[in-house]
Amino acid sequence: MFKNLIFVSFFIYCLFSEATAQETYTISGYITDAQSGESLISASVFEGENKAGTVANLYGFYSITLPKDSVYLNFSYIGYEPQLLGFYLNKDIEFNVGLKTLATLDVVEIIASETEKIEEKTEMSVIEIPVAQIKKMPALLGEVDVLKTLQLLPGVQSGGEGQSGLYVRGGSPDQNLILLDGVPVYNVNHLFGFFSVFNADAIKDVKLTKGGFPARYGGRLSSVLEINMKEGNNQEFHGAGSIGLISSKLSLEGPIIKDRASFIISGRRTYIDLLTRPIIKSEFRNSGSEGVTGYYFYDLNAKVNYKFSDKDRLYLSAYTGKDEFYFDLETKEENYTERIENELGWGNVTTALRWNHKWSNKMFSNLTGTYTKYNFRTLAGIGNEEFLNGNSSFKDYFKFDYDSGIQDYAMRLDFDYIPSPKHFIKYGLHATAHEFSPGLLNIVVELEENGIPVESIDTLLGQEKISAFEYNAFIEDDFKLTNTTKINFGFHFSGFNLEKTNYTSLQPRISIRQLLPGNVALKASFSTMRQYVQYLTNENIGLPWDQWLPTTERIIPQDAYQGALGFAKTFKNQFEVSIEAYYKQMDNLVAFKEGSSFFNLDPWEDLITQGQGKSYGLEFFVQKKKGKFTGWIGYTLSRSDRQFNDKNSSEWYPYKFDRRHDLSIVALYEVSKRINLSATWVYGTGNSVTLATASIPAFETENFYGDSFTYFNWFDYFENRNNFRYESYQRFDINIDFIKQKKRHKRVWSIGAYNALNRKNPFFLNFETETESLPDGELTRKTVLKQYSLFPIIPSVTYRFEF
Repeated sequence: MFKNLIFVSFFIYCLFSEATAQETYTISGYITDAQSGESLISASVFEGENKAGTVANLYGFYSITLPKDSVYLNFSYIGYEPQLLGFYLNKDIEFNVGLKTLATLDVVEIIASETEKIEEKTEMSVIEIPVAQIKKMPALLGEVDVLKTLQLLPGVQSGGEGQSGLYVRGGSPDQNLILLDGVPVYNVNHLFGFFSVFNADAIKDVKLTKGGFPARYGGRLSSVLEINMKEGNNQEFHGAGSIGLISSKLSLEGPIIKDRASFIISGRRTYIDLLTRPIIKSEFRNSGSEGVTGYYFYDLNAKVNYKFSDKDRLYLSAYTGKDEFYFDLETKEENYTERIENELGWGNVTTALRWNHKWSNKMFSNLTGTYTKYNFRTLAGIGNEEFLNGNSSFKDYFKFDYDSGIQDYAMRLDFDYIPSPKHFIKYGLHATAHEFSPGLLNIVVELEENGIPVESIDTLLGQEKISAFEYNAFIEDDFKLTNTTKINFGFHFSGFNLEKTNYTSLQPRISIRQLLPGNVALKASFSTMRQYVQYLTNENIGLPWDQWLPTTERIIPQDAYQGALGFAKTFKNQFEVSIEAYYKQMDNLVAFKEGSSFFNLDPWEDLITQGQGKSYGLEFFVQKKKGKFTGWIGYTLSRSDRQFNDKNSSEWYPYKFDRRHDLSIVALYEVSKRINLSATWVYGTGNSVTLATASIPAFETENFYGDSFTYFNWFDYFENRNNFRYESYQRFDINIDFIKQKKRHKRVWSIGAYNALNRKNPFFLNFETETESLPDGELTRKTVLKQYSLFPIIPSVTYRFEF
């Protein structure tokens, strides 16, 4: 397979070399941070005389081919000082550029250069947020979170109060392809969804694609989130860290061999369980028991890279993280002992080994091998022991242990070919071996009388591991058709094999940018997507009871197509404004049938149903990137509906996270070089919820040990699914940073408040019975619908340092 790709590369190279065979020469190299050596992803290169330009790829590599003549290249990147360099171009040149950060980057100011205007780009529905800006925004409990920042963008919503999940243009979280250094991450939640697994101190770049997907992406329906880790400073040793209310973190980076090899390691852990453990143990002892309970999460990022030559670089990156809840209790009485144990845990492991090679000044390749694993486990056990005359007379033990997950081994080979400033060609192959663990339930029962075993059961229920193979190939070209027209066009081919079942799909993708008078860009895109991995969840807030499952002969792949149309323009070189309308159709979505759950013992394919969804809306986004005052306003008007034959009498109903109006305002202000202010305000239509509209009396009959019993009962009647909405969601957050640059380090005190106006936002609703006194003194009972809220105003204090 990979040999064929090399042949295709040679063919494409020869084809475009002939097409561009004139007196032209190529300037190529790498664009990096001059201080740290970090590659600058998507840095711009622009030549004014020929109005030609290009951008650096994921590893900072750029290539631009120009006619023989004097040329002046402008190298620029957000937050860095641009460089203007002149050449007399009469031969191919290799030139590496190191850009210096702006002095104002230590405060908040973000600079946008002429070459970075939104109307110049072919892509649409794409947003990048500088990590430096993310770190300065208000955060729940002071814990900076990349995903919560993305929720403030148009077309992106949260699942509920405090949740870090992403619901993009009517899709669900499993329909987001989330890549950490190119490796899929299957579960991105810490603390039951209140934080994400991404440590901002280890991250270099964040890019979200909501639509108009280039052909190189595949495997999900709704979005692509690319998060790239820092590579480590190859010039000097540095460190950074923070101490917050619930967690602390520390990052260290530096050269292994100066200018050639570097490393970074970054870790984070909560410590509430450690601080409260002595108190909890003491409380248990006071009640006559021995026990401990707690919860923690941790994550660790590490990366090393080595530059073998100007043409070869090697990267090794890894992530591991875990959430763990535990409860162990032993209660002793005179002749009786009871033991209880509970565990709940989930976590991810990812690894990527990448080798990139510069074949020529126009062709660049990257070969990647990856491993990723996600595992979810819950355990509950209870045991009792009775004593007679000091000896064990009766002993029983019951344990329930549930385990599910997924792991992947993958290889990917990608090529970038830039034959001229009018073409940027990408193509490649990708193969993944999946191993699914649909969910195994281990039940253990042990009984003893007078030390003699009476009964022993150790049984495993559920399905064994399932292996599947997924493969992809793509080719795309971002080309300049005329001075006003740019097109990104390509095809993504994918296939999926499971035993005797095989699916294939050819997915065309196209994005067009047309410059109108006044330098306004008219953009349009159309893309088709296919998803082979299926995700089942209880769809409720709280514990991550989820399963990743394969496409099978009975459960067919999910498909979607999305079209978008919009306008984009930069005003006064400061304000980027975009308006987009979109429509998305999704087919073969999966969900549990009514009444089904994870613990049914039937085959999982019998528990689920497939249906369709549609989403459409209008998004408005204005962003200010320059000056002491920066930020954005994002507004979305949208609708999202779903339909399943086994739900809601086969009628369409609003998706649980359908939100008609969604408005976010983000403001960051540099008061001085020592004080930064930031604030966010969020408004959204309430989520949909299913509530009973009536109670129906009826008789119910049950059989119990051969006897039949009939009794009277009331049953809830649900007229329609998701027939009610929560109240609107509103939240105002604020944060202030006090910065002081000392001789050898910088320190920052961050003081903030989440939900600063103390609004009681709905978390869930519940029908409850209350007793009320009548005027005559009699008591009556009535059913009321009560709203419960989760977060009041939550202040936070965080100490951050850099050295």
